[in-house]
Order: sequence, then C-alpha cells, then structure tokens
Amino acid sequence: MKRILSIDGGGIRGIIPGMVLVALEEKIRRQSQNQNCYLSDYFEFFAGTSTGGILIALLLCPDPENNNRPKYSAQQALDIYLHHGTEIFTTSSWRRFLSEFGLLSELYDETILEKVLQGYLGDLKLSQLIKPCLMTAYNIELRKNHLFRQQKAISHGPSRDFLVRDVCRATTAAPTYFSVAQIFSLAGTRYPLLDGGVFAHNPSICALLEVLKTFQTFNIEDVHILSLGTGLAKNAYNYDDFKKKKAISIGPALVDIMSSGSSESNDYFLRQLFRSVKKQANYIRLEPANLSSIEPSLDAASPGNIQKLVSLADKLISENEELLDALAMDLIRDKNKREEKKENSVWQYLKEKL
Repeated sequence: MKRILSIDGGGIRGIIPGMVLVALEEKIRRQSQNQNCYLSDYFEFFAGTSTGGILIALLLCPDPENNNRPKYSAQQALDIYLHHGTEIFTTSSWRRFLSEFGLLSELYDETILEKVLQGYLGDLKLSQLIKPCLMTAYNIELRKNHLFRQQKAISHGPSRDFLVRDVCRATTAAPTYFSVAQIFSLAGTRYPLLDGGVFAHNPSICALLEVLKTFQTFNIEDVHILSLGTGLAKNAYNYDDFKKKKAISIGPALVDIMSSGSSESNDYFLRQLFRSVKKQANYIRLEPANLSSIEPSLDAASPGNIQKLVSLADKLISENEELLDALAMDLIRDKNKREEKKENSVWQYLKEKL
C-alpha cells in the first residue's frame, strides 16, 4: 500500500490545508502516544502545487542534526503563512496603480518571497528532501509541464537537481501576481517557469501516475490519497464587464478560472478512477465547500482575512472530526504493519544467513 499526501495551490489560502495538517499530526501524536512523530512518517509520497509545494517542502525539510527526520512540524510549516503571509502579499499603491494600467507585469515583488524561502530552506537541495515527492511548474519556452521530482534529482544528479527554494519560487510564480521564475538546475541549465496551477492546481493525479510508474509492483487499488484543497471561490464574472476590461486587468480572474477548472477536473477524474475499481474510500478530498465568509483572492493576506481563513479552516476540521480521527488511526495501523513486515523480513534474512 502507498499513501500519498497531495496539497493544492491557492496562495494565502494555504492556511486551510496547513491547519488540517496540524490537526492530523496532533491526532496521530495523541493516538500513537508519540510526541516525536511527524506526518512524513505516515505517507510514502508527497505532491504539491504552488502554496501546496511550499507546505510539502517544509514538511520534508531534513533536520540538520538528523537528515532522516524533518526539521519542521506541521505547525511550523503553517507558521510561514501566519507570520509572513501579509509581508509576502504587500505591495505599494504605486505598484498596484501601474499594474492596473498594464505598466507592470506582476503585482508583487518576488524578492520578499525569496527572502522568506531562503530563511526557511537555505541551500537545501531537492535530492535531500526526506521522502519521494513532486512539485509542479510550467515551462513557458518549451510549452510543457515541468515536474520537480525528488527521486529523479537523486538518480540523475545535478542535471535534475535544484535548490528547494528555487523549486518553491517556480511553483508559486502565479501569472500577474509574481514574475516568471528563471531558475537553474545545479548543473546550470536554465528554466523559465510559471506556477504549476496552470495545469495541475490539484496535483493528486500527477502523484498517482508517478507512484504507479515508479513503484511498478503497485496498482491503483494499492494507493490511498489524502488530497487537501484550498477551496473553490466560484466567483461569477459578468460577460459585459469581462469583455470590456483590458487584458491585464482580467489576469487575476483568468488565474482563478483556470485554477478552479483544473482542480475540479482532476478531482472528478480521480473519483471516477477509484470508483471504477470499487475503491472510492481510497481517495479522500478535503476542502471548504463555501468561501463566502472570506476574501478568496489568493493574495488576500490582510491580518483580518488571515483570521477569517483560520476560522474557516477550524470549521472544516470540526465538520470532519470523525473522518480525521479515523484517518489518524488508519495511518498508525498501516505504519505499524509496515514496520512489522520490515522487522520480519530482517529476521528471515538473518535466519537464512545463520
């Protein structure tokens, strides 16, 4: 059995899956009576797009004193939004004015985000993350999807390895919000990349295909996915207003439409896939169904809206308390079985040798 944790994009709404992760990690620690366990102990594969990519990177960041253990808890990963969200999504009135008139291609200065990522991730390499994972981006020159794969970074060396902070910068380069990310592999190859949300706002299906391709002894019935969304805004856009606006001013609306459509499509495909093999319970999708209580824009990072996001996430957790309790117990049980099987294999090997 393979367990996948997948996290959508959504900017500051990353607070929502971040809080679900905190609740799940706390439940696992309480039920297992082990305060030193982390989510990375209970999932074998991780996937993230945009803000989800940042969360995945933090969950899998190794402790400098023990490279097999994570540096950050789920709560510490969530704190990047609570402590730095407003800072990352702050811009001057002049910059906003220029952006509205098409005189500036992006609304926010990426150097602030880059500084925050540097502080959390330093010079960590993709190959050094403690579990197999992927993060999504899109190459604007080659016009193709780009998947940052931890396992490929290990197997192919510098040509496929990157600084994790550059991976996070690329996967969060949402059009009109941040400039295109120009990053380089450790071998010096240049990559001009946009936010992976343009094709995989919900990266669950990418993760499923990667697991089935990489671990060829598994099939879809053996895979369990926990997919965490940031909520679908479902904003309605007036035809006449939309038609009359300048292209630059409808950029954020197009990002919203594109990401929502991508997320809904991938969710639908996965539900149909698991239903076709009568394993519907293997795919768990959690996200708020209604965002009316918050400002849903991915850059709505005012202190007041952050508090509303926290409240919305808390409501989502409360509504799914039993599901999360059952999931925590299932994850613990599954991990214990894996460890028991591994221990038996070691004993069998020693017996044969003796």
